[in-house]
Amino acid sequence: MNKIEKSLELFLEAKQLMPGGVNSPVRAFKNIKSNPIFFKSAKGPFLYDVDDNKYIDYIGSWGPMIMGHSHEKIIEAVKRQVELGTSYGAPTGLETDVAKLIKQTVPSIEKIRMVNSGTEATMSAIRLARGFTNKEKIIKFDGCYHGHVDSLLIKAGSGVSTFGLPDSPGVPKDLAKLTYSVPYNDIDAFTKIFEEIKDDVAAVIVEPIAGNMGFVPGSENFLRTIREITIKNNSLLIFDEVMSGFRVSLGGAQEIYNIKPDLTALGKVIGGGLPVGAFGGSKKIMDYLAPEGPVYQAGTLSGNPLAMSAGSALLKLLIEKKPYEELESKSYRLLEGMSEIMQAKGIEFSHSQIGGMFGFFFAEKLPQNFNEVAATDDALFIKFLTQCMLHGIYFAPSKFEAGFISSTHSDEVIDMTLSKIEKIMEKF
Repeated sequence: MNKIEKSLELFLEAKQLMPGGVNSPVRAFKNIKSNPIFFKSAKGPFLYDVDDNKYIDYIGSWGPMIMGHSHEKIIEAVKRQVELGTSYGAPTGLETDVAKLIKQTVPSIEKIRMVNSGTEATMSAIRLARGFTNKEKIIKFDGCYHGHVDSLLIKAGSGVSTFGLPDSPGVPKDLAKLTYSVPYNDIDAFTKIFEEIKDDVAAVIVEPIAGNMGFVPGSENFLRTIREITIKNNSLLIFDEVMSGFRVSLGGAQEIYNIKPDLTALGKVIGGGLPVGAFGGSKKIMDYLAPEGPVYQAGTLSGNPLAMSAGSALLKLLIEKKPYEELESKSYRLLEGMSEIMQAKGIEFSHSQIGGMFGFFFAEKLPQNFNEVAATDDALFIKFLTQCMLHGIYFAPSKFEAGFISSTHSDEVIDMTLSKIEKIMEKF
């Protein structure tokens, strides 16, 4: 079993300098009552920590490592750009190159604005939606995470739907009241609240495939109903594809469902692992942004040449290789193998996957919303994840997170994973 003495030393030091010792809360591993692992390198499907332990990685930097860690073409692209300069605070042709690649693969996007994170992308898309429609209210769905922007960091109140209550200190109640949150995949709850506030709904924002309540795809009827109602009432539909974009298919979830949103938020993948985000949509809506229109949005390092170089290299690889059927097959092989192991132990287990994005739950039936995910066996999940880490398997440290697989996860690597899990489950 892996020993993590140096990770623990680094964590204790980090806690003296950073809140919780981390720069993003999920990294603290509090959800599984453990300590974070500190890494120093990565290659292909593997991560290597500061104690020289090797892990089979099923997080992939939360999505962008579709072609594996440290892909030579992405590394080469970043090296070339570093020698030319790291940042200019001025336009480059690289931004246009990435924009062309996105437009080529995501037909709903005619124009795009680069930003620095997924949070910036959703925040800016909502501001644009409000400015374009001259309406104020937003509808989101329980369990869909759209970044830590104030307008979206809310939870549902009592009943099937109500105005939002702040989910964090620091979020003004009056601002939260402009955002309504309803259960995911619940058509009745959505139509009810929309009817009540339809004259002032600027936008509905949704993860078509949710990745922050575990892996929970939206039902086709649910997503089509949202699309139909927003069109009928002159509200915008925003697809948050920060996680699913280029991960579940080349054209994202909107390609799989054949649904055209008004605006799309992207991130992670389009930077090839470097910090990046973007939002885009029709020319008519996007031209409402400054300097063309009145809605202000800016970012000094937006379209950073390093991120654009890495993103361009990865997107070209995805267009060339089209790895999605292979990725889904790999995900299925892993999850079916895990299911057989769990069944042999009499443990309830369910799973699903689309492309290289997947989820599993210790529950007989696949959850369809946040509350159903919350009701799955927490103690068993924590025990399982802890043992996986100790045996060199790196799954997301929360049952409310999706998993990711890469093209470098060979049959041999997947079999190695299943062999480790089989040994782990002998102790259960």
